[in-house]
Amino acid sequence: MKGGDTMTKTDLAQKISSVLGTSKADGDRAINTVIDEITRALKSGQDVALTGFGTFTVSNRKARQGINPQTGAKIQIPAMKVPKFKAGKGLKDAVK
Repeated sequence: MKGGDTMTKTDLAQKISSVLGTSKADGDRAINTVIDEITRALKSGQDVALTGFGTFTVSNRKARQGINPQTGAKIQIPAMKVPKFKAGKGLKDAVK
């Protein structure tokens, strides 16, 4: 994989299975379990902090007025919860 390419979920699962010496199915289960557990925690109102990597949180966005770019009509955008990720020091340092 070259710089600028995208690592997919399948690529990551294959890397995990290679490092652990397990089957591709086990790598896939591992990555799906991590994603599912992070999602469950966020849905239940918990933050997920992975020391050195980063923190996943949920933020509340207020309702606001917007404009439909095709028609120019004003529209009301409802309040919503959005997931956020803040990179930790270890990840930031590794990417420098």
